[in-house]
Amino acid sequence: MSEMDWIAIGTLADIPLRGARCVNTPQGKIGVFRTADDQIFAIEDHCPHKGGPLSQGIVHGASVTCPLHNWVFSLETGKALGADEGAVRTIPVRVENGRISLALEPVALAAE
Repeated sequence: MSEMDWIAIGTLADIPLRGARCVNTPQGKIGVFRTADDQIFAIEDHCPHKGGPLSQGIVHGASVTCPLHNWVFSLETGKALGADEGAVRTIPVRVENGRISLALEPVALAAE
């Protein structure tokens, strides 16, 4: 496995409690979520059901509900909960001194 690049994306104060922000990365849009107890999670910001923007969903506990059709995803595992099936990619996150960083795969240069 290749080394991850940690990319600073902002501060804890940038994300409201039980809220989220969308971050554009070379790997696509990532939803960064803050729970009521200040845990930070990052997942792919694209519901596998109908492509809804998960960062615009409702955060409850360690889950988010898609704003389009109410599918619920675990912020910890990325898996759909309940009767729904599917998953989104989770992104490693770290918070140091109030600053949030995401671990992203290094962007490979095209060799042609």
